[in-house]
Amino acid sequence: MKTPRLLIIAGSDSSGGAGIQADIKTASAFGVYAMTAITAITAQNTKGVTAVQAMPPELVREQIIACLSDIGADAIKTGMLANAAIVKVVAETLREYAPHIPLVVDPVMVATSGAALLEADAEKAVIDELFPLATIVTPNLPETERLTGMTLTDRKSIRAAADALRHMGAKAALIKGGHGTEATITDTLVWEHGEDSFGFPRLDTRHTHGTGCTLASAIGCGIAKGYPLGVAVAKAREYVQAAIASAPGFGEGHGPLNHMVNWQGRPVAGSTLKP
Repeated sequence: MKTPRLLIIAGSDSSGGAGIQADIKTASAFGVYAMTAITAITAQNTKGVTAVQAMPPELVREQIIACLSDIGADAIKTGMLANAAIVKVVAETLREYAPHIPLVVDPVMVATSGAALLEADAEKAVIDELFPLATIVTPNLPETERLTGMTLTDRKSIRAAADALRHMGAKAALIKGGHGTEATITDTLVWEHGEDSFGFPRLDTRHTHGTGCTLASAIGCGIAKGYPLGVAVAKAREYVQAAIASAPGFGEGHGPLNHMVNWQGRPVAGSTLKP
């Protein structure tokens, strides 16, 4: 059988917990071949981001073309895109070279530490340029509020926000509930088949650095392997829960996950999800 291929378009995290580094480790855990187009270099660790250098947009474009024109991809995932110029060139290149390849868009705006990772003028570009290409978008609660202008207070408002994201062009929206306060974290998927919820016990830990990057890449891996979208999300969410639960405890701040957890698709103890 052909090895599934995932192209990751995102920023680099020098500490290895998020971004390109987390994405590659996630792909390895799923048995997927990872390729990358690096959009930005960051100096960061578990305590925060101290420097960011965006790549020239043309270099980002050439990285994407180099991968797609030779090895090809079964799915593509975007993460940190830094600025409007990079967003626009990524969308333009994907329209030209990958019009039929499933795309997971993680609208990375703010790091776990609170540092901004997307310039304000780029938010509109993400909506206008990337959402219409997206198989699924995966914002967290604060990102969803910024993207839609809506206040999320309950399940009804989250469903309405997901519908709004789909009206912006995305085929499906997964709104992540990790920033809530409930004992059970609920991620809400709204797609062509209706609404699905994925619930997990909230773990008492500060080691959540790179959770969003990891989840989006895991979904991309599932899609690359040919899973239906709902199954890809279910397996990705199980993997992330296991990776958080077995985090190595590194760093003084928000530590990284255990991306190489011995997961293998088995349900996590205490999980309320039945994929």
